[in-house]
Amino acid sequence: MTIDRAVLMFAGVMVIVSLALGFYISPYWYLLTGFVGLNLIQASMTGFCPAAIVFKRLGCKAGVAFK
Repeated sequence: MTIDRAVLMFAGVMVIVSLALGFYISPYWYLLTGFVGLNLIQASMTGFCPAAIVFKRLGCKAGVAFK
């Protein structure tokens, strides 16, 4: 799995988890959904993504967006 795919999968899982937590636990969990979205926008503009750094250290192969 490449870093790009791992980052996208992680972001998708975080959105689904935060939506479920917001629905069942507390609406404040929707803030996590917003944070994930803002982080995706920021990463697309700057190329810096903390999750990509973590996945690189875990041994994922370099992708096109994150190396």
